[in-house]
Amino acid sequence: MCKIISVTNRQLSGNFMQRINELASLGVPIILREKDLSESEYTELAKKALAITDNITLHTYINTARKLSHMKIHLPLRLLEERDISGFATVGASVHSVEEALKAQALGATYITAGHIFATDCKKGVPPRGLAFLKEVCKTVKIPVYAIGGITPENACEAVSAGAYGICVMSAFMQTYDVRTVYNDFRTSLITKN
Repeated sequence: MCKIISVTNRQLSGNFMQRINELASLGVPIILREKDLSESEYTELAKKALAITDNITLHTYINTARKLSHMKIHLPLRLLEERDISGFATVGASVHSVEEALKAQALGATYITAGHIFATDCKKGVPPRGLAFLKEVCKTVKIPVYAIGGITPENACEAVSAGAYGICVMSAFMQTYDVRTVYNDFRTSLITKN
């Protein structure tokens, strides 16, 4: 079965640490993506999240990951081009074209997130790249590709059918009152339609 990853946005969640705890209890891998925080603020948040679970990939702040001896990082492509990723067990990169996917792979990414695939409030007014884009990325690179952007239980199977190794979910996990039900909705959709 495909992997389901939660991407965080604490602005969308009531009790953020409780949400981390709920996701961790279900075994959902988490990308701690809090782009509005300074590095020192992010470091404090990362410490609290890592005290709950180590099933977390830190985002953007590579020095924080090194300082916390947590060798899983996700970077925007521009930072992947600039940073030394030696020693990291997991290196993710966000890509928005086939060329970027190939570049991320060449730079040592162990997986990529490709998007945004479907319309999403996070990218309001920006047309989605769509399933044809996702399919092209998946057949071009040799590393796992995760679909991101507007992923719902209703369309998740389309992303997997296009070749995605997994899906990344933000809003559905961050905004719900019942994480377990949302997670089960995704799992059921992916099991019954694939």
